[in-house]
Amino acid sequence: MSWLIDVLIRGVAFGTPLLWGALGEIYAERAGIVNLGVEGMMILGAFFAFAVAQVSGHPVLGLAVAAVIGGSAALLHAFVSVTLRANQFVSGLALSMLGLGLAGLLGRGWEGSPLRTPLPELSVLPPLGALLAIVLWILLYHTRWGIILRTTGESPAAADAMGVNVSLVRYLAVIFGGMLAGVAGGFLSVAYRPSWTEGMTGGIGWIVVALAIFASWDPLRAVGAALLFGTLFHLSFRLQAWIPPEPLQMMPFAFTILVLAVTARWGARKWQAPEALGLPYLRGER
Repeated sequence: MSWLIDVLIRGVAFGTPLLWGALGEIYAERAGIVNLGVEGMMILGAFFAFAVAQVSGHPVLGLAVAAVIGGSAALLHAFVSVTLRANQFVSGLALSMLGLGLAGLLGRGWEGSPLRTPLPELSVLPPLGALLAIVLWILLYHTRWGIILRTTGESPAAADAMGVNVSLVRYLAVIFGGMLAGVAGGFLSVAYRPSWTEGMTGGIGWIVVALAIFASWDPLRAVGAALLFGTLFHLSFRLQAWIPPEPLQMMPFAFTILVLAVTARWGARKWQAPEALGLPYLRGER
C-alpha cells in the first residue's frame, strides 16, 4: 500500500507540468489554433525560471518570469498563425526548434548547477493546477466568454457575425496557453528537478498536445489524464530494477500514440475537435 501511495504522489508531481501545459493547449485549441510549439515554450520557461530563481533566490519569481517568457513566445506563434495566416503546424514546429535551440545556447553557463532555493514539488502548484482546471471548466461552459471562445473555434464566421473580434480572441487564447506552458516548464527546473539541464523537457511538450486531445478538450478531464500520464512516467523509472529501461522509457510515448490511434478510430464523436481547428480565418469568408 505504501508503494502505491508513493507512486501516486510521484504521479501527481510529474503530472503537474503536464496539467498546466494541457490546460493552456486546450484553451488555444478551443479558439481554433493548434500550437505545436509547447515543447519550445516549456524549455524556455524552464531555463528562465531557473536562471531568475538562482540569481534572485525566489523560485516563485522565476515561475512568474517563465509565464511571461512563455506568453511572449506564444505571441510570436499567434502573429504568424492569426495575423499572417500561415500554416499553424509549421509555425508551432519552428517555435519548438527555436525554443530548444535558444534555451540550449543561453543555458550553457548554467548546466548542471543545482538550484539553491528550490520550491517543494508538492507545494502550491499541484493543488493550484486542479483549482485552475475547475475555474477554466466553469469559464468554458458556463460564461459568455466561454461561449465566445468555443464559437471562435467552431465557427469563426458565426462569431464574427456576433460582433466578436476573432483575431483578438485567438491571440488571447494562444498567449494564455503559452503562459501556462511557461509555468509548466518552470516547475520542472525549480521544483521537480531543481537544476538546469539542456533538453530537460525531454518531449513532454508533445505529450501535452496529446493530452489535450485525450481529455477531449475538457479542462476537468485533463486532471485525470495528467495524473495517468504522470504515473506512467514515474513507473518508467521505478520499474527499471526489474525491466530493461529502454521499453519503459518508451512507455509514456507509446501510450500517447495508442491513445491518439484509439481516439481517431473509435472515438470520432466523443473526441470531436473544434470545427475550425488549424484553419486560418479571414474576415468576410464563410
